[in-house]
Amino acid sequence: MIRLYQKYIAALYLGMRLYTALITCILLFIVAFIFPNTRPAAFTALVLIMALFFLDYILMFSMESGLHAVRELPRRLSNGEDNGIRIFLENRYRFSVNLGIIDELPPAFQVRDLLFHLSLPPNGKQVLTYQVRPTARGEYSFGRLNIYVGSPLSLVKRRFWFEFQGKTQVYPSFLKLRSYSLMAAANRLNELGIKQERRKGHSMEFDQIKEYIPGDDIRTLNWKASARKGQLMVNQFREERAQQVYAVIDKGRLMKMPFDGMTLLDHSINSALVLLHIVLVRQDRAGLITFSEKPGIFLAADRRPAQMNRILEALYKQKTRFLESDFERLYFRVRAGCAQRSLLLLFTNFETLQGMKRQLPSLKALSSRHLLIVVIFENPDMKAFSRKPAGSAEQVYIKTIAGVFNLEKKLISLELGRNGIGVILTKPENLTTQVINKYLELKATHQI
Repeated sequence: MIRLYQKYIAALYLGMRLYTALITCILLFIVAFIFPNTRPAAFTALVLIMALFFLDYILMFSMESGLHAVRELPRRLSNGEDNGIRIFLENRYRFSVNLGIIDELPPAFQVRDLLFHLSLPPNGKQVLTYQVRPTARGEYSFGRLNIYVGSPLSLVKRRFWFEFQGKTQVYPSFLKLRSYSLMAAANRLNELGIKQERRKGHSMEFDQIKEYIPGDDIRTLNWKASARKGQLMVNQFREERAQQVYAVIDKGRLMKMPFDGMTLLDHSINSALVLLHIVLVRQDRAGLITFSEKPGIFLAADRRPAQMNRILEALYKQKTRFLESDFERLYFRVRAGCAQRSLLLLFTNFETLQGMKRQLPSLKALSSRHLLIVVIFENPDMKAFSRKPAGSAEQVYIKTIAGVFNLEKKLISLELGRNGIGVILTKPENLTTQVINKYLELKATHQI
């Protein structure tokens, strides 16, 4: 009995056309009350509406499964990027149908009005694709797929609902990683803002001695080899490889600050993933360090094929802590685990000059043993506030405070530079481009 109720009653929904027809019929009866001669027309209209209603009901519920649908979820979603979700639809009725499709998205998306309308011809098939943009890593669960089907009459609608195993995981932005890889393969990285750095001097890594050919740099002539061979010979060098590059990511409370719907930690993780991929492509060794008030993971620098997958899995699991980060513990962790001089790209954030100075001794200690580049973030909202014209006392106050915050960022950058520490001060949306350019610049000038 319950099954019959769910099949034939619970799935029944009245269409707007039926309500319009009934309202029209009511108006006819009102007119018939004033003009009795029109009463037969009102009754005829009511009978016609009821007949069409039952006809439409029979059409919609005559088939057990008049509509078939499958939702296709990617195994992984890319954080901060538009990801495509596909729904495969098949109309098994012998007439065209109108569909209203509601997909139950995970609560984290905060979308409650996702509704699609389309039509399918008899026995027709169609693929519906829509985009979702997650802003946090983790596991996401999709709910039921609800589809409201109406015939050409559309007096009634039948609801079909489909239960799927709708779980997927949101990983750091591998779609951005893929786009950088494709642009690099096509030698079009400059379109993404990546500069082509001119190399200065020669690499210190000797490759071989070869015969001189026109166009070789005469400064590389090897006179001893030339004398032995009786012809000009030159030294050939290759780009120095196998340098260690670590992305060091702060998970403290300041990294919880949101920009463009994502936290600074997620912006840093997405950029670190792309950077470390570029490092591996350039034949250097990539490693990962995370920290907060206590040490996080330490993934030793390596360039084996499986290293990129280890980095991706490690970044997926990182979460923001809500305490102030301990840079002194970071120093001892790096000192114990990283004996070779390495490039450390430290993704962190300081909001005040005083807060940075508390950590300055640890940063200077790191800089004395490694090449340290500190990545800190500009606040685009504060910059926008400081540029707006002030039309009231409140706006003057807001503009002044914004100016103070912007000045603090510049002072932090200058103070780090005065202490011999490299700095990247960037907006979150420019982070990936800035860190890759810095890495390529350091490689071009043989600082690593």
